[in-house]
Amino acid sequence: MKMWSGRFRQPLDTQFERWQRSFDFDRRLLTDELAASAAHARALKNAGVVSAEELICILEGLQQIGELAATSKGLIEDDEAEDVHHFVEKQLVERLGDVGYKLHSGRSRNEQIATDLRLYVRAAIDQLRSDLAEVCSAFVERAEQAGGAAMPAYTHLQHAEPVLVAHWLLAYVEMFSRDADRLADCRKRLNVCPLGSGAVAGATLPLDRAFMAGELAFTSPTANSIDATSDRDFALEFVNALSLLGLHLSRWAEEMIIFSTQEFGFAQLPEAYSTGSSAMPQKKNPDLLELVRGKSGRVVGSATALMVAMKGLPLAYNKDLQETQEPLFDATDSALVMLPLVAGWMKAVEFDHERMSEAARSGFMNAWAAATYLVKRGVPSRLAHEQIGKAVKLCVEKKCELQDLKLEELRTLNPLFDESFYECLKPASVLAIHDVVGGTAPARVRDGIVAARKKIESLRSDSPHIELLHVESPHVEPANEEVHAHS
Repeated sequence: MKMWSGRFRQPLDTQFERWQRSFDFDRRLLTDELAASAAHARALKNAGVVSAEELICILEGLQQIGELAATSKGLIEDDEAEDVHHFVEKQLVERLGDVGYKLHSGRSRNEQIATDLRLYVRAAIDQLRSDLAEVCSAFVERAEQAGGAAMPAYTHLQHAEPVLVAHWLLAYVEMFSRDADRLADCRKRLNVCPLGSGAVAGATLPLDRAFMAGELAFTSPTANSIDATSDRDFALEFVNALSLLGLHLSRWAEEMIIFSTQEFGFAQLPEAYSTGSSAMPQKKNPDLLELVRGKSGRVVGSATALMVAMKGLPLAYNKDLQETQEPLFDATDSALVMLPLVAGWMKAVEFDHERMSEAARSGFMNAWAAATYLVKRGVPSRLAHEQIGKAVKLCVEKKCELQDLKLEELRTLNPLFDESFYECLKPASVLAIHDVVGGTAPARVRDGIVAARKKIESLRSDSPHIELLHVESPHVEPANEEVHAHS
């Protein structure tokens, strides 16, 4: 039986009936649907709509459906179910008879899908934040292993200044930490419960919405039934946060691809995450990195698809909203698969610290330190910049580095140069001069590693574990004078 067929005299067109079903993709919401249904069933009992015995039957039926899904590993099939809500009702009726139909009292599929999706996104955020903690941990471990090794930092993809390898790796920790913070912020806003909103105007039964929200660990019920049944801001915000995460992953992948080329040679691609060429025997290709780069674009595409699907919809629920689910699921799947692989890649990659340090000693990357030398002797910054620029030009003509110029040559540019200038050009001195919070001076980087460790521990500790379905020990408030026999 369809959940809406009473008003219709003709069956649906067969092709349309198959086309409009969403069960093939929303069946992944079954656990969330069962949890929300259990909360609604308890509220019906508290409102006196179902008896204590009927509640127990319904909860046991929901548990059996959950067990069915667990044994099938989520690959449940039903050629008749329109969606996950219809599937659960059909399963209940098969087990309980007409009592199964009572579960839908006072509710609408509009509020059900709005609730299920919030539960789904909330759980995804918790998992993603946990995965991000592991990714950040992998970067910090490699930063600690790098010790005092230096490397070139780039602007415009040109040699800029030397930095510690650890400092470079910690930059990614900052990026991924912001991603985790954005997800946490999204979680706060989505954590309100649409149950009791009905189709659009609110439930027609005296359901305790605060009770249902509490059962599902939401902070409160939604404030407006029209908004609650048509709101997908939480999905938009979540997938947009994922698109930023994907952007960061893509930037990381691109840099690792570049640094693993023979021209750079800073990293050796781990064989466990690479493939070869079917034509060229010598090749080792950065497949994981290229797929991360490609799939990140797919996440950005999902964010765009969600925006386009929502932008022209009037209030409240419209069938178009069904089209917001697949981009949401696809973006979530992409992120959930990528993060553990990225963590594994970072643990396995081999960095050539010697080659990186060697590259950091050439290309005039000590030029700003040289200009700072003059600034500290009272030379205006702009003039110091110009004079060191002339020194670099002289080096280019002579095919040498700044430290190779003779003191007499330097004094033709400014008589303030003396022998101490050569000390300031050494790699250790160039690194040490950046002694500010967030700089690459060794002591500051050590502080950065400690701070990153604290961020990771905080991220791990504030990832809640939420038990959504408590069928075996139902918590039911007494309805009027009747006391639940199994409370």
